Parts: sequence; structure tokens; C-alpha cells
Amino acid sequence: MLQLFSQKNITNFVNLREGEAKLGQYIQTILAIEELKNSTAKFVIIGVPEDIGVKMNYGNGGAHTAFIPALKSFLNTQENQFIKGEDILVLGYLDYLDEVSTFDGSDREKGDFLVKAIDKELSSIIKRIIEADKTPIIIGGGHNNSYGNLKGLSEGKNQSINVINLDAHTDLRRLEERHSGNGFSYAIEHQYLDKYFMFGLHENYTPQYVFDIIHSNINIDYNTYEELEVYKSIPFENELLRAKNFIQDKPFGIEIDLDCIQNFPSSAMTPSGFTTLQTREFVHYFAKNENASYIHICEGAPAIMQDTSAINQVGKFISYLISDFIKAKE
Repeated sequence: MLQLFSQKNITNFVNLREGEAKLGQYIQTILAIEELKNSTAKFVIIGVPEDIGVKMNYGNGGAHTAFIPALKSFLNTQENQFIKGEDILVLGYLDYLDEVSTFDGSDREKGDFLVKAIDKELSSIIKRIIEADKTPIIIGGGHNNSYGNLKGLSEGKNQSINVINLDAHTDLRRLEERHSGNGFSYAIEHQYLDKYFMFGLHENYTPQYVFDIIHSNINIDYNTYEELEVYKSIPFENELLRAKNFIQDKPFGIEIDLDCIQNFPSSAMTPSGFTTLQTREFVHYFAKNENASYIHICEGAPAIMQDTSAINQVGKFISYLISDFIKAKE
């Protein structure tokens, strides 16, 4: 179900302007995934435009609508002394859009089957990107895709790996049908994930049984949004360092769930959360680490706003996070 992007696809997204250079004019594409290892690109962008896992987790649909606006915005970013298009390859996207359009979240058996199919395909692609010595940039989609990312990185590195997750939720729910709330649970169960740090959990939306799981596992750690921003009992910058020290001993993924940002169009939109600036700082801080091995930006859902300006704003912000990650890695 992988749909590769051609150079023509990319060109159609780029708004040319005389005297200026856009990333999309220089970005790489390939005709077959087997060509990955021959590309000189350092970063590989792939989209997973689906919301099946979100609906399975009783969330609002719309997460399938973020990838194309994000890609368009990113391709129209200026190429200048800070970022070069030739370092980036746009691979394409996993095409489950027909299934998305007809899926009923109450059909648990079908949803479980579809999410597991996405897991299998995504993890295989991430593994190939890692084995080609490149860095995946994954744009979701639901947070169920964390499992495919973690499995792919683990298999590509041939070891268990770590992860840092900026999120209002743990996604450590029970090992039931696959959905956006248990990607990390399954990654731990299948021994792909070793150390897991959750940054900015919302105390009001974390069940006690999940806290009990966390407190019984020395390889899981967290802080809460309330500690950071309401009680002010722990400084944001200090916690960045503590989280880095917890996960930096192995290759690790950076997971960004956009539902942690205040008033951001997402599948679990919140009136109280981190700022966009804090999120960009977070990405830059962890991407600088040599063991940072991928970034996954998920749960953006501009469709829930029913407003064209929301589409542009979601796309533009995801584009900022992509470029922040690349600049930090460079």
C-alpha cells in the first residue's frame, strides 16, 4: 500500500517564485524503495494519513488530513544557508484512505485487523530506512503508528531501543485491540522498546492502573504538565535534561503528539497545554542528540475545525517541526 511520490508529484506542490529557491525544487524522490540505499539523502519523509487507530480509541477522526498540508508547507520552505533540499527524500505515504473513508469505529475486529496491517507495513519501511543509514521523518495519522516506528527502529538497529514522547497521554493502555492508546504497551510487550519517558502527561487523563504500571517498571519515567506549568514544582529545562539522561544511552525515537499543544487542531484537542514554542524547543533539544533516530509527528487533525485557515496553520506548524528536527541533526 506504499504510494511513492514522483518528482512530478513534488513539483505540483511547489509554488515557484523568481529569485527564490524552495526545498521542493531540490528534494529527492525514488522510483522504487530498493533505491533508498543509493540515495545521498540523509532524511526520509513518509506519511501515514489514517485515523483508524484514533477511532478505535474512541477519539475524534480527522488525523488523516494533516500529511498533505504539512508536506505542501514544507516543500515551499525557503532553501537557504540553514537547510538544503538535497539532504531530504520524500518517499510517499501508506495509502489506507479508502479504508479510512468507510471505517466505523464500532467494528473492533476490522479496526484491529487494519491497524495491525499498518503496523506491519510501516515497521518494514522504517526498518529499511534505518538499514539504509537514513533518518525517518514520519507524519501521521494516529499515535497507533508509534508501534510501527519503534518496531522498525528496533529491528533496523538489531536491539531494543528507547523513546521520548511529548504527549498528554501515556498510550500505555491494555493489550486489547490495536489502537492509538496502546502502541507503547505493545512495543514494550514485544521487547522492541526498552526505556520510555513521557513528557507532560495530563493528570486528569491518565488512569490509575496506568500509573501503577509506570511505577512498577524502572524503565518507564514521566513528568506531568501540571508539575511543569501549573504547580511549577519542576523547571521545564531541568526536565529536558533529566529525560535526555534517561533515554540517550541507546538509539531513540522522538514522538510528538500534537494533542499536547494548547488549542491545536488535533484528535484530542485541549484548552490547556504546551505552547508551540515549547514544542519546537523540545524537538530541537532532543534532535541534537546523536542517538536521536527518528521523529514522528502525529494526531494533527485540521479537518475537525472545518476551516481552511486551520489546514494551513496545522501544515505550517508541522513543517516547522520537520525543519527544526533536520537543522538540529545537521
